[in-house]
Amino acid sequence: MFAIGYFLNAIAVVVDFVLAAYMWIIIGRALISWVNPDPYNPIVRFLREVTDPVLSRIRRVLPLAAGGIDFSPMILIAGIIFLRGFLVPTLQRMALTMGG
Repeated sequence: MFAIGYFLNAIAVVVDFVLAAYMWIIIGRALISWVNPDPYNPIVRFLREVTDPVLSRIRRVLPLAAGGIDFSPMILIAGIIFLRGFLVPTLQRMALTMGG
């Protein structure tokens, strides 16, 4: 049973890392949107390809662009913070109860 605990703890660590990395990607995308970036730049293309699917869903459900300001990155970051504060500790607690 301890192996399952270690596995869940490893999943919690990976999920926390992926969520933190994605949050920084969202922040980078938001910062780049303030300037007029070259759309053919590989970094700009990467940021858009990684973030557009999630941000477009948020924009479709909650069209919160007020005065030209897009609030979808802030909503996504709030969701990531929630997942990091709820999902990761829950997985870690489950790992502890299983002997991990």
